[in-house]
Amino acid sequence: MSRRLRPLRRHQILTRSLYAAHLPEPGGPGAMWTVEVDQAEDWDARLYRDGEQVARAEMPASLPVPGGRIEVDAGLYGITRMHLVTDDGGERRLPPVPGTLEYRRARLARRSPAVSRTIAAVAVVVLLVNLVLAVPVGLEMLTGIDAVAARFGTFTSPFTLPGWLNTGLLVAGVLAAAERALTWRRHRVVDAETIWTAL
Repeated sequence: MSRRLRPLRRHQILTRSLYAAHLPEPGGPGAMWTVEVDQAEDWDARLYRDGEQVARAEMPASLPVPGGRIEVDAGLYGITRMHLVTDDGGERRLPPVPGTLEYRRARLARRSPAVSRTIAAVAVVVLLVNLVLAVPVGLEMLTGIDAVAARFGTFTSPFTLPGWLNTGLLVAGVLAAAERALTWRRHRVVDAETIWTAL
């Protein structure tokens, strides 16, 4: 069912992503094409032409536009792909719409590169610490399964953390993963803890 693109409200910036680009069209001046992903509503990608919805698809999505398609994918922590792929094989990332969290994070990187790099570095440290702590805990949980324990034995994690610290690391890990998603950074080791969300 077709609908108009709703204005972005401040309370939606944590769950609603918007990317847009003006694309030429044969025989005309072209149009503004916008992709919306509203994670509070569903995990679908919606495509709008000059504010009017023209397509909707489940993730991973491929949305047809003049001269190619827009490929969209998202994980638990945000958008992982938002690229215009042209018919001749070219590819470029769509820019975020002003007001979105993605736009604000990119603006911070432009205006305060040192602050941006510090935030990115802290996110990496948090994810690596969580990874080091999560592997032994995960092995302990895995070897707690009777069938696994019977074949391989049991493993006891050397880390015993208080509940408040576990909660703090969990929250910090979610924020760090969201930061990595906002800046489109991905590394198979650093982001290993969050890989399951893409499965």
